[in-house]
Amino acid sequence: MHAWLCEDPVGVDALTWKELPTPQPGKGEVLIRIQAASLNFPDLLIVQNKYQFKPKLPFVPGSEYAGVIEAVGEDVTELKVGQSVACLPGTGGFGTHALAPAKLCMPLPPGFPPADAAAFIMIYATSHHALLDRGQLKAGETVLVLGAAGGVGMSAIQIAKLAGAKVIAAASTDEKCAFCKELGADETINYSTQDLRERLKELTAGKGPDIIYDPVGGDFTEKAFRSIAWRGRHLVIGFAAGDIPAIKINLALVKGASIVGVFWGDFASRESKANAAAMQELAQWYAQGKIKPLIDRQMPMSELKAAYERMNSREVKGKLVMVN
Repeated sequence: MHAWLCEDPVGVDALTWKELPTPQPGKGEVLIRIQAASLNFPDLLIVQNKYQFKPKLPFVPGSEYAGVIEAVGEDVTELKVGQSVACLPGTGGFGTHALAPAKLCMPLPPGFPPADAAAFIMIYATSHHALLDRGQLKAGETVLVLGAAGGVGMSAIQIAKLAGAKVIAAASTDEKCAFCKELGADETINYSTQDLRERLKELTAGKGPDIIYDPVGGDFTEKAFRSIAWRGRHLVIGFAAGDIPAIKINLALVKGASIVGVFWGDFASRESKANAAAMQELAQWYAQGKIKPLIDRQMPMSELKAAYERMNSREVKGKLVMVN
């Protein structure tokens, strides 16, 4: 097998494409021939040693992928050789093969393309857990999605609309705002050229959004939170802007608002039955054509560094997928 190996987590340039022994699955594991792997923001942080999960060196990055099972280990009874699966183990995706815990594999129904499957679990599971579980979104409420043209933003727009919400999508360019409209957003804000708070006042008649979906962080977090509606919920998804913001806690008091942490990975392991039900619902929505990841582009696995560069340039709309 071949894979991109991170031996020193100092950045993307240190990754090397190497031939490695093809591993054999151990107890509870499966060997997957990777067909597609998506590039997510944590995949950048992890090779920079900035992610909360720090794998043992050396490791193969690539948190999410899809492929075909080539071998199964001891005690694996629910999966079989030749079966198509998607997996989100956190590492291992940027190569030709990977070992994965069987319990983290999602069996794919016929007709689920590998590129879609590789771009599915992280963004849709995160947004389902964020909006419907942690945010308790109700039909008729208003959702502000920051970083709306990215992967999780895209999924948040689709799921919020399915729940009957009004969606305001905020992005950094007019092109990205137009993309958000195509995804179903009711209104958009270009926060590079428009004042976020003033535009929110206009679009909500001064009330503010009921839910803020925030995978961005940085300067936008406080600006958005100052505009939140009474009893609003600010969902903390991540910090794509790079800076972790500090909010004065009195703002939550005067707004009667909640700052709600969203960590799907721990939710999935701590509340596995609830997560399994959510994943089943998401798979049904996909089969019914209600949700679908928009692929910015598919690139050969050999061009991983170019894909990282494209993601880091903030040019991506939807998801980047590497294919073998």
